[in-house]
Parts: sequence; structure tokens; C-alpha cells
Amino acid sequence: MSQYSFDVIVVGAGHAGIEAALATARTGLKTALFTISLDSVANMPCNPSIGGTGKGHLVFEIDALGGEMGYQADRVTIQSRTLNTGKGAAVRSKRVQADRQLYSKNMKELLEKEENLYLIQAEIGDILIDTSSEKKKVCGVRAFPGGEYTAKAVILSTGTYLGGLTHVGDVTRRSGPDGLLPAEGLTGKLEAMGIRLMRFKTGTPPRIRRDSINFDILERQDGEEVITPFSYRTDRIYLNGIDQLPCYITYTNSETHKIIRDNLYRSPLYSGQIHGTGPRYCPSIEDKVVRFAEKERHQLFAEPMGLNTEEIYLQGFSSSLPADVQYKMLRSLRGFENAEIMRYAYAIEYDCVDPTQLYPTLEFKEMEGLYGAGQFNGSSGYEEAAAQGLIAGINASCKIRGLEPVILPRYTSYIGTLIDDLVTKGTNEPYRIMTSRSEYRLLLRQDNADRRLTEFARQAGLIDDERYASFCEKMRMEKDETERLCTLNVSPTSANDVLRSLGQTEITNGAKMADLLRRPGISYNDLAPIDVFRPKLPEAVIETVETEIKYEGYIKRQLTEAEKQKKIESRLLPEDIDYSKIKGLRLEAAQKLAEIRPASLGQAARISGVNPADISVLVIYLSMKPEDN
Repeated sequence: MSQYSFDVIVVGAGHAGIEAALATARTGLKTALFTISLDSVANMPCNPSIGGTGKGHLVFEIDALGGEMGYQADRVTIQSRTLNTGKGAAVRSKRVQADRQLYSKNMKELLEKEENLYLIQAEIGDILIDTSSEKKKVCGVRAFPGGEYTAKAVILSTGTYLGGLTHVGDVTRRSGPDGLLPAEGLTGKLEAMGIRLMRFKTGTPPRIRRDSINFDILERQDGEEVITPFSYRTDRIYLNGIDQLPCYITYTNSETHKIIRDNLYRSPLYSGQIHGTGPRYCPSIEDKVVRFAEKERHQLFAEPMGLNTEEIYLQGFSSSLPADVQYKMLRSLRGFENAEIMRYAYAIEYDCVDPTQLYPTLEFKEMEGLYGAGQFNGSSGYEEAAAQGLIAGINASCKIRGLEPVILPRYTSYIGTLIDDLVTKGTNEPYRIMTSRSEYRLLLRQDNADRRLTEFARQAGLIDDERYASFCEKMRMEKDETERLCTLNVSPTSANDVLRSLGQTEITNGAKMADLLRRPGISYNDLAPIDVFRPKLPEAVIETVETEIKYEGYIKRQLTEAEKQKKIESRLLPEDIDYSKIKGLRLEAAQKLAEIRPASLGQAARISGVNPADISVLVIYLSMKPEDN
């Protein structure tokens, strides 16, 4: 291969592109990763955090699949918190404040040293098509500078750069995030290829100079004492030894809201200047004030952006209002009376693809070898992007190496849910993962991500023998300890003193240790004085065993539902099926099925416009054509 010839080309070195490029390079493929600026690799332009509700689950899953985000997030953690600790295990989510600059620096160093990976600064302006092939098939890209580069697969992960347009009041300029150059030429080329694009919008709040904020009168929020790492590779002792930085809470007030309302006519969001659709679950402050007019205040978080910067991120204060208005509403906040802005808030519009044009592998249906990942696919968030990048990279690698693709069903992961939602239902706004999007969330906990996904990673070649052996040993410990607790009998004599001290009802007959653990308010560690011969186990094993025993009945029910879904998903639909000729199928359903071309009955049932009666027709059709199934 020459310096212009690669197995895989990845366009964009954000969170999606990084995971995609690492996945292909680590499976032995020569990979080029293109970025408009080497200084923006792994940039965090929106917020200095990783994880959060639902998003934390994705990071654990990325790590279980052999991805990099979790490990690098652990290395740059400046505060860690677990959200929803007062709720059930299914919705508890880890979130960290990250050192933004250090995260980018570490990722860039990793990419530069990765074997088989070539990091190149250039803008991709065109996708090259193999005209000798009967089917539409990519064969490379055209870059400036650099010219033509050939490849067997191309992964597009352009983030918010594609057709980027930023807004601050009435000041509009062609720009990517953080004032970087936009990607200008590729949009027209994609449209010429017949790819349907959409226009979305997101935004970011101002960054405030630390010493201009009066933290003394703000509510302080510290990190948790015991930190659970995102990655299996991270030493817990290292994480629990770091000095965490505090965050602070303030609130908008009636004066803030008045300033915003008085200046709505100057907001590009309301003047009609912005045409892209914004994220429902992360609206701008002016949007929140309008949509939730009855609320007297909105909570805001002042978050550090790193150990060696004075910048403070004001989460919840995203805006596209003019600079002078930003100052007025900022200084109306308690603790921010003398605040100085270092970076103004802005909104950014960008081009993305209608994701229903993709297979669950994230390959385009009408363009062999072309894959999409991240915000390019209509999602929002670093974590959603990284997850898709990893799956796109894995599947591009599998296709080139002649292996079966990795398709994650909904019941296996939040990654599977995310991708299935995008490619089956599509989206009319930036898609954000949430625990409520999954029907199987008690099965998809953070603590068991490795159990659910390591075998998929092994299949793809991203898990080495040493890590796989460690995984198998952890699975053995979980199994053995669960069986031990379910068979170990304890007597009233040995148990009642401890139960009384915990405010629990005493037992009159012998009881299984697992039955005591199932009691509300009792933890595995609480039972240590009774269970004196218990083995010494890693905290990760204890957490999973305790959760599985406490929620055993609910888990069994969801496993039963997952098995039913598995059977439906196994009923495959032929790729060349002509839905217009299936008798009894409604016209709308036939049109939607022909457009999406679902791989299975399960996917077909989730398409908007396809009802249970249509699925029954498909079941009959398949039973009459067993050779196609």
C-alpha cells in the first residue's frame, strides 16, 4: 500500500471518529483518520463531562466492547458522581467532570502511537465511487490538501462541522465548534449521491472566569468518596486517591427571566434566523424560559473545565442571545454579579443524515462500504457518538476481514437501543439516549456491561486472551457467590443480633443468606458479621451479585420478555422482498417497509406506520416461503 492507500478512512477525529479508527486499526487494518485540525482531536466543545443518565451506561458498554472512552475519562476525572443513587439499580448512572484539555491531549497521543493508524490534517471534500462495480460502492475520498486516497471502507463522523453555521445574536458566520473551520464541500457531494440530509442545531453556554464568581454564596457540590471507574483497566486505588474539584449550584430568577423575555426578539432562535431543529432534552435558557413560563427558576451548575484553566462552564445556560444580553442575564444570577465571560455562548447549525438510510451495522443501504457515525447520524452527545463510532468501526473491519457483522439487539445494550431507534424509527431532532428508551433497563445496568457485551467484542477481535481470561474469572466468581448465598443457611442465633442492629425483623427459623439480602435496607456488606467465611471478592463482583439477588424476580420477568423478543428478531426478512406484492399488507406499511428494509420481524414491528396486523401478514408470508427465511 502507498501512503495514499488504506483499508479504512475515517472522516472526523471527534469521539465517534476516534473509536471507529481505533477499532479498525486494532484489528489489523491500515486506517487513516482525517481531521480539519489536529488541535481539535477529541475536543469537548459542548461540556466538560462524560457520562450522566443513560450516557454513563453507554460508556461502560463502550469499554466492555473494547473501546477507549471510559479508560481515558478515568484518567482525566476531576470529579465523579453517581446519579440517581436514591432510585433503583437500573437507572443509576456515573458522570464525571473531565479535564477537557488533558482528555484531548491524551487521546491525540494515543492515536499518534497506535499501530496501523495514520492521523492526517486535511478536509474531505468528496467521496469516491467505484464506477466499475454494479452496485454503488465507495473506493476512497478526495482531500484538500492531499488529493485522492483509496480505501475499502469510509466512515463519516463529521460531528457539527458539516455545513457548520454559528449564531450569537444577529452575528452569523460559517464556522465549526469553538470557532474552528467548518466542513464546507461535502454536503453537496452527499446530496448528489442521493443521500438524504437534515439540518440540526445545538448550542453551548458561556465560559466564565473563575475568580469573577463569588463561590462563597453558592451551594457546593462535592464528588463521591468511593469512585467506581468506567473502565476495567483503571485501578480503583488510583481513582480514589485523586483530589476532586467541587461544582457549585445557582439558579435563574425573575430578573433573569425578564431580561430574556425582553430580548427574545434578538434571539436567532425566535427571529427565524435558525432553521435547524434543536435538542428537546438540552434546550437553550431562552427556550426553557418560554416553554416553562410557570417555573420561577431553573437550576444551573458551575463546573470546572480542568485543573489548569480558569474557565468555568455554566451548565444549563446555553444561549444564542447577543453578547450584551448574555452579560446582563449572567450578572443577574446569585454569585455572578461581577462575572466575566471568557467565551461567549453560541448556537451552531449543522448537516446530518437521515439515519433510516443505514443498516443496523451503520453501513449505508445504497452505498456499499460507506458508514455513518455520531452526530452525523442525527444523535447528540459525546457518548452516543463514541458508541456509534465503535460499532461502525467494528463492522467495517468485520466486512473487510470477511467476518459476520456485530449487530446488538435492543435487549443486549443501550448501544443496541440507540442504533435500533435511529435506523428503524429515525429522528426529527438530535437524539439523546435515556434509560427510559429501553424496555429492558433492569437487564442493562452499568455493573453487568461486561457480561452482556464482552463476547461480542471477542467476536470482533477487540478483546485479547488476557482480558478474556480475566472476564471469565469474574463471571465464575459471580456465579459461585450467587450460588453460595442462595444455599447458605443461617440460624436465628447467628443472625438476630445483627438484624436488630439494622432495625430489621428477627428470624424465628433458619433462613438463606440470599433471603436476608433481599430485604430492603440490607446490603451485602451489612451481612458480613453473620457471613464470617465469605470469600474476598472485588467490589465489581459484589455489586453485581447483590443486585441480581435483590431484583431476581424482576430480572427473570425481563429475561422472559427478552427471550420472546429474541425469537421475533431471529425471524429474518429477505433483503430483496417486494412488499408491494404481499397480499393483505396495507399501502402505508408496504411503503415504510420498503423504505426501511428491516432485517427482521422485530425491527419491522418497531417501524412507525407498521401495526400488529401488518406483522401478522408478514408472519404468514414467511411461513409460506421457508426457503427465503
